[in-house]
Amino acid sequence: MHSTTKYLGGHSDVIGGGLVAVDPELIEKLSYHQNAMGAVPGPFDSWLVLRGIKTLGVRMDRHCANARAVVELLTSHPKVLDVMWPGLPNHPGHEVALRQMRDFGGMVSFRVSGGESAALAVCAKTKVFTLGESLGGVESLIEHPGRMTHASAAGTPLEVPADLIRLSVGIESIADLIEDLEQAF
Repeated sequence: MHSTTKYLGGHSDVIGGGLVAVDPELIEKLSYHQNAMGAVPGPFDSWLVLRGIKTLGVRMDRHCANARAVVELLTSHPKVLDVMWPGLPNHPGHEVALRQMRDFGGMVSFRVSGGESAALAVCAKTKVFTLGESLGGVESLIEHPGRMTHASAAGTPLEVPADLIRLSVGIESIADLIEDLEQAF
């Protein structure tokens, strides 16, 4: 199962997904349900995804390189408590990522000292990283999951820490991204 909304489309302008299967019996069942429900993308959405796939390789190289540089900044920053990125050896999914991925992607989460107010302040101060929830496009985005994507999980076992910030590191100049994060602290 793949989201075409994120990296495959790459430009934050399409909503979709795709299923890939090898088992002929499963393919037949999926095809039946797809046909019965009419769950097919429109032609323009398909074109947008095809456009994105053409540049996927070079975009992912840049996303990954930029994320690596951002992680280096964050892991050495005195106001950062923890950095979560599958490229770090201490990440719980690191071994799986080594087996399944060519590189480690552009999604980075981190926790800041000072609690929720400090996290919200960092999110508010960035200029290149803009506030957003549809991650995985060419532009760098920042979000406070506790107030945005995971707000409905408050008070449940799925609640995220209030000091958590999530980044979707884009393909802009790494110097601009680093400078933006540094000034936000």
